[in-house]
Amino acid sequence: MTKPTAPSAPKSAGDDRNLVAVDENYVALTFEDRLRIFWQKNGKSVLALVVLVVLAIVAKGAWDYRAAQKETELQQDYAAATTPAQLKAFAAAHPGHVLAGLARLRLADDDYAAGKSTEAIYGYEDAIPALQAGPLASRARLGLAMAKLQGGKTAEGEAALKQLASDATETKGVRVEANYQLASLASVAGRSDDVKKYSDQVMAIDPASPWLQRTLLLRASQPVAAAPAGTTPAVKFPATGK
Repeated sequence: MTKPTAPSAPKSAGDDRNLVAVDENYVALTFEDRLRIFWQKNGKSVLALVVLVVLAIVAKGAWDYRAAQKETELQQDYAAATTPAQLKAFAAAHPGHVLAGLARLRLADDDYAAGKSTEAIYGYEDAIPALQAGPLASRARLGLAMAKLQGGKTAEGEAALKQLASDATETKGVRVEANYQLASLASVAGRSDDVKKYSDQVMAIDPASPWLQRTLLLRASQPVAAAPAGTTPAVKFPATGK
């Protein structure tokens, strides 16, 4: 009779009592382990973010390059505009650009020089918003004031000159010229006190300005004030030789 075989002990699947889940919070993990686990979980997201950043950088570079190229082309077109018709066409094609404002300023100066005050006024008014700020905008504001004077709008022109002359944010050159023009208007109107006032302002703003000499000549040309009634003029006696 065959002896029955003793059943073999089942193979142990292992003792799971001491197993611990391993993740990035396990204190025994090294930095490399933590980095590997992080990459396994977030690698695709990181790569996608990197790709987006690179694309954004490339797109910005392309945009900046195109903008710089366009600006260069615009400057070349402006330089090529040498006639009034070409300047008008350039300004109309690029409204709001500073070069369009400069084109309108040049046209307004030409109109003012030709005595076309109405056209000059419109030209300066169109130029000022595009030029925004700085010496060119100040030049346009001065030109507008002078064009109004030329067109017979004396009160408006004089008020604009006074504003320019007293505005400390304007350039010295514009303020000095505005004061000179005011002194000239005062001289024509026989207001000697105002001529003196504006010449003093020119000297205070920029004593080295070439406009100062013109203003002082206006001041020197004013008639001497008559002595008040009832006063005796001083008598100069000849030297006695002692």
